[in-house]
Amino acid sequence: MTQSVKVFAPATVANLGPGFDIIGMAVSEPGDIVIANHCSQPGIFIRQIIGDNGQLTMDATQNTAGIAAEFVRQQIAPHAGVELRIEKGLPLASGLGSSAASAVAAAVAVNALFGNPLTKYQLLPALLAAEASVSGQHLDNAAPSLFGGIVLANGTAMEDIHLLPVGPHLGNETSFVLVSPEMKLPTSEARRVLPTQILFSDMVAQTKGIATLIHAIHLDDVRLFAKALMMDRIIYNARKCLIPHSEAIIDLAMSEGALAGIISGGGPTLMMMTPDNTIAEKVQHTIREFYRQHSLNVTTRIVKIAVQGAKII
Repeated sequence: MTQSVKVFAPATVANLGPGFDIIGMAVSEPGDIVIANHCSQPGIFIRQIIGDNGQLTMDATQNTAGIAAEFVRQQIAPHAGVELRIEKGLPLASGLGSSAASAVAAAVAVNALFGNPLTKYQLLPALLAAEASVSGQHLDNAAPSLFGGIVLANGTAMEDIHLLPVGPHLGNETSFVLVSPEMKLPTSEARRVLPTQILFSDMVAQTKGIATLIHAIHLDDVRLFAKALMMDRIIYNARKCLIPHSEAIIDLAMSEGALAGIISGGGPTLMMMTPDNTIAEKVQHTIREFYRQHSLNVTTRIVKIAVQGAKII
């Protein structure tokens, strides 16, 4: 048996455009790291968490990393003991899949600690159990963090998870600017503002958007992908009021050459899609200057699609 395993799991942009709760995309940074080691006492024990400013619980039954790790341990080594150390590279409640990344890194680490008896698909129930404890039963964050790339999660069973192709144009040429204002937006609050009823015309438009998005991915068509991202008529309109200056920032980015701008997950992070790294740097600079002029703190990152998901480092 391996004595120690260190795993990185990437951030994700879920609710990708019109793909609410069903389409997510892994990005190259930031991410969470979990280190797993054997211990003599049976069970899962979180020994250390860094990078969370003391906000996360070290009770393994209440922490998504601990829940996922325990689920895996019970399947493959119920009499064994495992210690976890968590390094949070992801800000909490940021719309980048923070809870999912921790769970993914922990599940992969425990599985690897015992020789990888489970496939990645067989780890999905552990991730579902972890996510259900904080944000409901859906895998549009956890699945892309685990597998990488862009994932269609039509449900919670293995056969419902579909890995979509990431071609060279989307994967290599395009760059994305992540804009994270210094604020928290809990998933529960982001869901609270969603409408309980929608117009039939909006339902049709949303369906068109999802179909166009998936078609663009299969074509590796950058412009069509960007157009599809902006075809959300329901979720963005409901949530934009929760993120200060969101409309102004997206308009500003588009004026500087961005192809699209959306809310990442439940927010408050915004994601700007750009055709190349040069435009991405220009957009990033302009957005930073906007926030500086408004005396607001923000973190910005230029990222790529992470074609590889969780990995042992």
